[in-house]
Amino acid sequence: MSLQVGQLAPDFTLPASNGEMVSLSDFRGQHVVLYFYPKDMTPGCTTEACDFRDHYEKFAESNTVILGVSTDSVERHQKFIEKYHLPFLLLSDEEHKVAEMYGVWKLKKNFGKEYMGIERSTFVIDRDGRLVKEWRGVKVKGHVEEALEYILKNLA
Repeated sequence: MSLQVGQLAPDFTLPASNGEMVSLSDFRGQHVVLYFYPKDMTPGCTTEACDFRDHYEKFAESNTVILGVSTDSVERHQKFIEKYHLPFLLLSDEEHKVAEMYGVWKLKKNFGKEYMGIERSTFVIDRDGRLVKEWRGVKVKGHVEEALEYILKNLA
């Protein structure tokens, strides 16, 4: 079964950068931007994380939580957060189970090599836990602003 806009977003529990186990359902009553990205400390992922950081207050003012997910370890997430002063949680999906649930674990090609990895994707989940918007195969430039604009127009 594939994920569809309008349905309840699949719940999950993952270890978070704050050392706690975090579930999507912990954030009911708030909107959630759940963004999947390939790897901490890489150029595109750093730009995306810093864009979310730079717009963090506007998301927070709209009752919206930002959660980043990759297959990196909690320890690597903590270093990423410290280096770039990220004010939101990063979740560790080392076994890529949540990435598979959300359909973002894909065959990728880079420099002639094929491998499995996360396709950069963002999901907006409303305060009732329903998936209301998705972007797959995200290009970083302008994406965070587009996500914020969607929330301000449709959920604020």
